[in-house]
Amino acid sequence: MPPGDRDLLLVVDVQNDFLPGGALAVPDGHEVIDPINRLAALFPHVVLTQDWHPAGHVSFASSHAGKRAFESVDLPYGPQVLWPDHCIQGSPGARFSAELHADWAELVMRKGYHAHTDSYSAFVEADRSTSTGLTGYLRERRFTHLYLAGLATDYCVLWTALDAARAGFAVTVIEDAVRGIDMDGSVERAWGTMREASVGRIVSGAIEGG
Repeated sequence: MPPGDRDLLLVVDVQNDFLPGGALAVPDGHEVIDPINRLAALFPHVVLTQDWHPAGHVSFASSHAGKRAFESVDLPYGPQVLWPDHCIQGSPGARFSAELHADWAELVMRKGYHAHTDSYSAFVEADRSTSTGLTGYLRERRFTHLYLAGLATDYCVLWTALDAARAGFAVTVIEDAVRGIDMDGSVERAWGTMREASVGRIVSGAIEGG
């Protein structure tokens, strides 16, 4: 069946810094853009998420003396992977890809803007207590089924999918419209974790074919 009025396409972090040539490029990340553009033309409702870090964010390796990107540190809310500086507020790297055709999106949900807390999920920040407000927005608008696409499968897509399911939404990840960083098998583990949480998995053609 084609997407209905209670269905929403949630596009996660299709930003320049996560694409080839970016500060934290996801391998083959650009390959999500064409299927997302096709899907965005089909869905009656689209929401975009945008990583939006202040300079000196706690998740940046450059904020921790002697640490390198992809190492981990313990923060008050738990282990934190350290990343290259990326998606700094107002920077070219934080912008959505110019090839992403979703100007009609009804909401841009920014996340990760608190200097001392990361936020992979579009719903709840990494301290697992600070809400972004997205749950309330979606409930008030009476959406029931979220279809996820974007970057990266094993981080922001994963956490967003799990929190959406916990919030009571039906959740389906569009597998050819996501790509992952894949550190030590993290993409395969992410798919397994989502499956255990009853998150669905589909290809874009199944939606496009109606």
